Amino acid sequence: MNREYYKGYSCELGREMEVLIFGYAGTPLLVFPTSRGKFFEYEDRGMIGVLASKIDAGELQVFCLDAVDTESWYNKGVPPRVRVLRHIQYERYILHEMLPFLRWKNSTQRLAVTGCSFGGYHAMNFSLKHPDLVTYCVSMSGAFDIHQFLDGYYDDDCYFNSPPDFLPNMRDDWFLSRYRKMNIVLASANWDICLDQNVKFSAILNAAGIPHWLDVWEDNSKHDWPLWQRMAVKYFS
Repeated sequence: MNREYYKGYSCELGREMEVLIFGYAGTPLLVFPTSRGKFFEYEDRGMIGVLASKIDAGELQVFCLDAVDTESWYNKGVPPRVRVLRHIQYERYILHEMLPFLRWKNSTQRLAVTGCSFGGYHAMNFSLKHPDLVTYCVSMSGAFDIHQFLDGYYDDDCYFNSPPDFLPNMRDDWFLSRYRKMNIVLASANWDICLDQNVKFSAILNAAGIPHWLDVWEDNSKHDWPLWQRMAVKYFS
């Protein structure tokens, strides 16, 4: 399998960022790691292995991002406003640095985005904020509630990075029309600790008339990598 490692300085974040790329062609898949996860997590946890046949066939090219969760949402050592601002810098890193790099490597106009657990939040939030860029969003056991990281603080930047908050009030047809063209998967399981968040978010999507697939696995699977490995095979086959 073609495997590439890159490390470079991010002007948006003011530090070096790392990325792993698997494959040489096909639909580009941008992967957000789980809470405080690293760029090598997807490989270490067996997700690249279960997708190997698609990657080797040139049907899927996987870009595994690093994260700054320990500097943003999970950074209890700074005020909530600073946490939110760090997340916005991360979004700018993806928009202004990571995606141009991805397009340099892969000029396909499609873009799939995915993540497990809190990575599902990142995938969904990014997709809903930039529906002109994302064509396929797969959230596996997504955890969408950012209020737990804010210690009671809330401002417009918090609001616009909380899909359960801003989506019910969305009236802009530029966004809504693109949401309705995007392929969206909300995947969970009946023993998943994030099942309730996914069911509630599905109801929000339904109320907004946004087509999506709420896929709840009725096999007593728990919120962990064995479930997400099986999901990856299903949604990226």
